[in-house]
Amino acid sequence: MQFLHASAGGARAEVFTFATRLTRLTPALVGAQPQLALQRAAEAAPDWHSGTRIGAAVKAFLDDYGRRGAARGAVVVIVSDGWERDDPGLLGEQMARLNRLAHRIIWVNPRSADGRYQPLAGGMAAALPHCDALVSGHTFAALGQLVELISVSQSRR
Repeated sequence: MQFLHASAGGARAEVFTFATRLTRLTPALVGAQPQLALQRAAEAAPDWHSGTRIGAAVKAFLDDYGRRGAARGAVVVIVSDGWERDDPGLLGEQMARLNRLAHRIIWVNPRSADGRYQPLAGGMAAALPHCDALVSGHTFAALGQLVELISVSQSRR
């Protein structure tokens, strides 16, 4: 949560969450202390524990914010284990769409830290071909790798 809180304060950074629907969290996170930000975020996104509809969320993001330029040339970071409640085909289609707009897509999946990990979950299998990087984000060192990937991506824009 602190990572998202810090991201929301960055230049032109936006933070969204998704479970069964897409929710913009930036207003809840900007300017708040981390504990208050967590409380505000939880209130803004009450569907956190309802399973994930990643394809529908990416579609909503592209339809509602992508056309306004939020995705165009952006470094997009998706944090998810890739378990999709709906048809993974929709996620694949929407990730292809996102890939055409974004500068880079970085997927953070804590399960990928396991040496035996294979992207077999339907959503992850559908999304991965459209991602530029897959990182685990499961430790501070792994989050450091994510920050480095974002920084390198930003410097190449």
